[in-house]
Amino acid sequence: MNWKTFALPWSVTFILIWLSFSAALSRADDQLGMIQQRGTFRVGTEGTYPPFSFRGPDNQLQGFDVDVAKEIAAKLGVKPEFITTEWSGIIAGLQAAKFDAIINQVAITPERKQVVDFSLPYVYSTPELIERRDDSRQFSSLEDLKGKKLGVGLGSNFETLAKSVSGIDVKTYPGASEYLSDLAAGRIDAALNDSLMIGYLLKNASLPLRAGAVLDVGQREVGIPIRKNNPKLLQAINDAVTALRREGVLAKLSLRWFGNDASKQAGPE
Repeated sequence: MNWKTFALPWSVTFILIWLSFSAALSRADDQLGMIQQRGTFRVGTEGTYPPFSFRGPDNQLQGFDVDVAKEIAAKLGVKPEFITTEWSGIIAGLQAAKFDAIINQVAITPERKQVVDFSLPYVYSTPELIERRDDSRQFSSLEDLKGKKLGVGLGSNFETLAKSVSGIDVKTYPGASEYLSDLAAGRIDAALNDSLMIGYLLKNASLPLRAGAVLDVGQREVGIPIRKNNPKLLQAINDAVTALRREGVLAKLSLRWFGNDASKQAGPE
């Protein structure tokens, strides 16, 4: 008996391909449903960046961003699951689906918006210099650091900002603790970080450091990055951020960790 090869008509083949493609798009667009089905919201964070994300005496994660993540997860109806990752690889980790979102003081920039989608801003801050307490020099701007060594986090927007001024010897580090130790030991001349982090550092650390100049480069808007093309998840996170701001939760957490309300954008002077 001869068997003939059975070939589907082109129209049927096209429909099957389109249905398969549509199903793939539907699954990609339903990350929110996957999170809710799983029951956990997987959050990428450093775990070494006080007061945002760090381990306390009991080795448990704590900090402003940790608290924000818990509140966001509650709004999504799930529990938070924290996955600690070095800053230099945190966006790559998100793109590799190691976690659902990053809550780790990620500034919203045009370059980052090309590879991830951002939520609405949930906090605002400004870049600020850190100096040794016994240093007689006073740096009022990045221009003053030409010919000097400046410590920044590897892959951070502070690295980008520092390298935008030619003549600065920019030293990159995997985390804040490393460059702050080098600064205290005199191996670099200054460091650059978030003004909110510096206030906590000076209050709680024993390092002989002081707050330096706040750079006149405008406020940083900090958002929650997720993988692109997940509109349902993005809308759910935006709704959560809006509700937390309206309910005063973001202001309360900000006052607890920073001593001021950094959840509102500063108006014109």
